[in-house]
Amino acid sequence: MQFTKRLREPIMRGEIDCTVRIWRRPHVKLGGKYRLGPGHIEVTAMRQIELQDITPALARRSGFEGVVDLLKIAKHGAGENVYLIEFRYLSGD
Repeated sequence: MQFTKRLREPIMRGEIDCTVRIWRRPHVKLGGKYRLGPGHIEVTAMRQIELQDITPALARRSGFEGVVDLLKIAKHGAGENVYLIEFRYLSGD
C-alpha cells in the first residue's frame, strides 16, 4: 500500500492510523503487512463505507486538512467502492 510522501513520517510516528481508499476491490487484506520506511504497516481493520461517511474528523485522522483534500488523493482511479483501512506502524527494530 502506497502513501503520499507527506503522510509517511506522521504514519511512522504513529500520528496517523487509518486511510480512506476508493478502489474497485480491496487491494489489502486484514492482517496484511506492507513495507513503509524501515518498518511496515499492519492492517488491523478494513470495512467498506459510503462516500458521505467521510467526515472532516475522519479526513484529519487520515492526515488531511479536510474532506476535499482527502478526496483529491483517494479518488484518482476508476474505483467506486470506499474503504476505511485502519493500521498500526511497526518499526523495523
